[in-house]
Amino acid sequence: MFDAFTGNFSLFGQQLVNGITLGSVYALIAVGYTMVYGVIQLINFAHGEIYMMGAFLSFTMVTSMGMNFWVAFPVTIVMCSILGMLLDVVAYRPLRQAPRLAALITAIGMSLFLQNLALIIWGSQIRGFPAATLPRIFSYPAVTMGEIVISWLQVFILVVAFGMMAALHTIIHYTRIGTAMRAIAQDKVTASLMGINVNRVISFTFAIGSAMGGVAGILVGMYYNAIWPTMGYIAGIKAFAAAVLGGIGSVPGAMLGGGVLGMAEVLGAGYISSAYRDGIAYAVMILVIIFKPSGLLGKSTLQKV
Repeated sequence: MFDAFTGNFSLFGQQLVNGITLGSVYALIAVGYTMVYGVIQLINFAHGEIYMMGAFLSFTMVTSMGMNFWVAFPVTIVMCSILGMLLDVVAYRPLRQAPRLAALITAIGMSLFLQNLALIIWGSQIRGFPAATLPRIFSYPAVTMGEIVISWLQVFILVVAFGMMAALHTIIHYTRIGTAMRAIAQDKVTASLMGINVNRVISFTFAIGSAMGGVAGILVGMYYNAIWPTMGYIAGIKAFAAAVLGGIGSVPGAMLGGGVLGMAEVLGAGYISSAYRDGIAYAVMILVIIFKPSGLLGKSTLQKV
């Protein structure tokens, strides 16, 4: 009986570690969604493809270009930031004054464009990072507690995820550009009249959000050792679900939503069936929307009729 209890506890502990790891990645992607929505009320459906591009760009650098991983990692972050800014300038900035539906359709179009561009460049097959291209330490356990094992790769994922979210919190609340972002989120017209360069701040928002999405793509590519051109579709939907779960437009909510979604998915797969892991995660989101439509940390707003 004691052995059964110990075995169940070890299984739960391992699933908990896996859920926190996956949830931190979902949180990174969800924050990119919610930042853009919070500033310009746009659901950037192409954000999942930025995540996919981050995985493929890092893969190409460490394989075809022979670049060291520790060099390729920051270079990929910069390239994803630039890609996000280009996305804003080319696709969204011309539609700043257009109806919101036009920008939404454009976001879907850019998602399909980037997805098919990746198919042309890299093909449709699933690829994996060769072991020789990644730091050897990632394959070793960092912490072992009975049957619960935390690898150095999981430690790296958690440190990067929480570090980037802490840096984002600092930028939003303690810098001038962060103050400008919050001002535009409140009232874009008034912010521009106060001397804020709205387009520059929005491009910066896309850059930060895309950097976080690109990092998530790299981390998932290493964690599952599998990347493919359509990987951004499902991840993007799940991250959007996490943003809605936490409260769309709320950065802390996106972080919490990503964590909850990751935990629900992993625990559901471990204790019910892996075939239902996506359904279980979405069921949690649906229940939250039914009982708290504004999300876990979202604020209810009243509109005058």
